[in-house]
Amino acid sequence: MKKLFAVAALAASVVLSGNVLAHGAKSKHGGIVQSAGDLAFELVTNDGGTTIYVDDHGKDLPTAGATGTLTVLKGTEKTELPLEAGANNTLVVKGDAKLPPGSKAVAAITFADKKAVSVRFSIK
Repeated sequence: MKKLFAVAALAASVVLSGNVLAHGAKSKHGGIVQSAGDLAFELVTNDGGTTIYVDDHGKDLPTAGATGTLTVLKGTEKTELPLEAGANNTLVVKGDAKLPPGSKAVAAITFADKKAVSVRFSIK
């Protein structure tokens, strides 16, 4: 029983520390990495705008023909911004995506093959 408690405590400490990565995926572009299904998504915001990179088990997943929406939630405020396929494995947010600390962002993406996926990000 002590072993079980120790394992549970260790798992909880890893989860609470924020060091859990999407299927072991690490940030390649300095953003926030989350997983949905077998895919890893990295949300990156910089002076050039907001981009989501899509990765399938360490390989770039082409996003040609993909569309979607990025919904940003901050308190009672809700902002929806369109996503469009960018170069290679990227989805580009169209519009001014303000992602303040403490907000949540949900990307609802439909790929060209009609596969739909939703991924959530917590902005720190």
